Amino acid sequence: KTLRAVGMGKLVDDAVLSMNRAAEDACKNAAPIFVNAIKQMTIQDAVGILKGSDTAATSYLRGKTTTPLTEAFRPVIEQSLSKVDATKHWNNLVTKYNSLPLVRNKINPDLSAYVTEKAMGGIFYQVGLEEKEIRKNPVARTSELLKKVFGK
Repeated sequence: KTLRAVGMGKLVDDAVLSMNRAAEDACKNAAPIFVNAIKQMTIQDAVGILKGSDTAATSYLRGKTTTPLTEAFRPVIEQSLSKVDATKHWNNLVTKYNSLPLVRNKINPDLSAYVTEKAMGGIFYQVGLEEKEIRKNPVARTSELLKKVFGK
C-alpha cells in the first residue's frame, strides 16, 4: 500500500508477479514430500489427527514437511527468480521502500527466503482450508477413504 501510495504501483506489480511465478514453480515439488510424510504417519499420529482440531492434519504436515519443503523450494525459487529478473525488481522495491521516511518495519532483502516463506505459508493455508471443509462438509469427502476417515 505504501509504495502504491507514492506512485510505485508498477514496480510493486512487477515484483509480485515475479515472486508468484517463482512460488508456483517451487510448489510443483510439494506433492511427493507430503506423500512421504503421510507414509511415515504412525497410528498414534493418525489418532491425534482424528481427535484433534479442525486443522490437526495440516499441523501434522507442517511439522513433518517444513524442512524438506524449504530445502526443495529454495533452489527452485532462486532459479526461477533469476530467470525473470525478480531480484532486480525486488532490490529496487526494497531499497525504495526501506528508504521511505516513517517506515518502521523494514522488508527482508533476502528475496529467496521471503518467497520461500510465503509459498509455504500459502500451501499450509490452503491445506488447512481444505481440511476444515472435509471435516465439516460430507460432500467434500470425495473419496471412499476420506469418507471412512472423517465420516461419523
